[in-house]
Amino acid sequence: MTKILLAEDDNDMRKFLVRALQNAGFDVASFDNGRSAYHRLREEPFELLLTDIVMPEMDGIELARRATELDPDIKVMFITGFAAVALNPESNAPKDARVLSKPFHLKDLVNEVKRMLAA
Repeated sequence: MTKILLAEDDNDMRKFLVRALQNAGFDVASFDNGRSAYHRLREEPFELLLTDIVMPEMDGIELARRATELDPDIKVMFITGFAAVALNPESNAPKDARVLSKPFHLKDLVNEVKRMLAA
């Protein structure tokens, strides 16, 4: 089963995302901040990091940068209302990261995750 690490500080959004991804057959570990998510990444490998950008303690771009240092093969997707920040070359976001702008439909998220993992 494909393992996804989700970092999203909005509790309701995180619950919706976890449920949608689990219903699609993914194994999801979720965290409400980047620092906790990073500690989990250091403990076990994940195929995909799905992260918000604006979060307390460690933002999603820093989390993604550190995640790709730990595992260069991890795929990264940002879910954010701040797509321009993720796409800014000075942000140091991983080059192959994808961005899904909020608001989005859960079906679109699942489809995008499946496309990323199949690539």
